[in-house]
Amino acid sequence: MRKNYLILIVLTALTLSVGTAIATANTSSERPTGTFAEAVRQATVQFKDVEAARAVGYSLLHGCASGPQEGAMGAHYANGPLAADGALDVATPEVLLYEPKDGKLQLMGVEYVVMAEDWHASHQTPPVLMGQLFNYVSAPNRYGLPAFYELHVWAWKRNPAGIFADWNPRVSCEDFVADASMPAGHH
Repeated sequence: MRKNYLILIVLTALTLSVGTAIATANTSSERPTGTFAEAVRQATVQFKDVEAARAVGYSLLHGCASGPQEGAMGAHYANGPLAADGALDVATPEVLLYEPKDGKLQLMGVEYVVMAEDWHASHQTPPVLMGQLFNYVSAPNRYGLPAFYELHVWAWKRNPAGIFADWNPRVSCEDFVADASMPAGHH
């Protein structure tokens, strides 16, 4: 009888915990948005000038990513050591997203990236950063990368599809020029 009573208490506690977690997850989807965007802006304000990003190891990866209907992601400036470290930190995004416009690159947001194999070497569940679950991208993929997890955060440019959407319909790669002979800051 006492054993059944303990089991009932444990099951009740678990039910309450799961219910609270689900309620928190459902109601918190709006709350982290501002906080996450603010954290990204604080961490990346120095990279509004692409030369500052280059100076600390970010470099152009795969040109400018655009979709046939969804808009674009922009020019991805990736930091190889950050992308390969198997860790995630809001203060150190693996990729900075720029839009080529009027001969300059304008910072729009970031993409957090971790290779799935690296992540699963020390974690049993998919990555979550500031309450946001990452998207899984299987291999093969259009980037030629092994399977990875990613999360976009449009902290500097509004995205009508949502702050965490991959594609931004307000972004264009139309002005992108991949010409190494261009002066610094005008790629």
